[in-house]
Amino acid sequence: MEMSEGINNGNNTYISITNTESIYHAIRIGSHHRYIKGATFSCCDGIGVVLAGKMLGYNIPRLHGPDLMLKCCEYGVNKKWRHFFYGGKEGVPELLSDKLTQRFPGMITVGTHAPLFRPLTPEEDKAIIKHINKANPDILWVGLGLLKQEKWIAEHLGKLNVPWMIGVGAAFDFHAGTIKRAPRFFRRLGLEWLYRFTFEPRMLIRNFYSFSLFFGVIQDALRQNHKKNHRHPHV
Repeated sequence: MEMSEGINNGNNTYISITNTESIYHAIRIGSHHRYIKGATFSCCDGIGVVLAGKMLGYNIPRLHGPDLMLKCCEYGVNKKWRHFFYGGKEGVPELLSDKLTQRFPGMITVGTHAPLFRPLTPEEDKAIIKHINKANPDILWVGLGLLKQEKWIAEHLGKLNVPWMIGVGAAFDFHAGTIKRAPRFFRRLGLEWLYRFTFEPRMLIRNFYSFSLFFGVIQDALRQNHKKNHRHPHV
């Protein structure tokens, strides 16, 4: 398992959890594109990316951020991996830690922190870095939401002595129990987004634009691929 090797080697790396909305922002925002490309691994989290891959001839395995968190917590018990949870609203990371340690007895949590909902001053940021480094985690889970968490991770590479940093967004609320996750039936069919729309209707408007642009780009790529494969030879 690559994560075990990374932890044993003490590498400072991160995993990007990529869905349709993330790719939409990567198309529009150059910095977000660089953050995703700079990741050691990029996990596909979303049926839209899977379908787009199939349209382009790629079979992309799917792994939800919340599921990755559970797998790492369970697998890490015997490995004695040390976890730190950074993000979420006040009280959420502590609740998340409590729920996970109850679910996986023997799991080691070395720290939690809910950052302020405003840009931190340089002094505050240095204090956070010092706090995390002192805790010496093997995995730093970052739940700041899309765009913010990728930016934060990229800016703190080299400053934090953490083998793995993983931005998982809504996983904090799902596993803390502050937001209800879609039933397994919806998740298996790739319809978790539809379930969330019923509870968070604002997501419908936000994701409509991302889906439209994303599949517009896929359509252009298919056209280009078709032209390339059907060029007439020069006489």
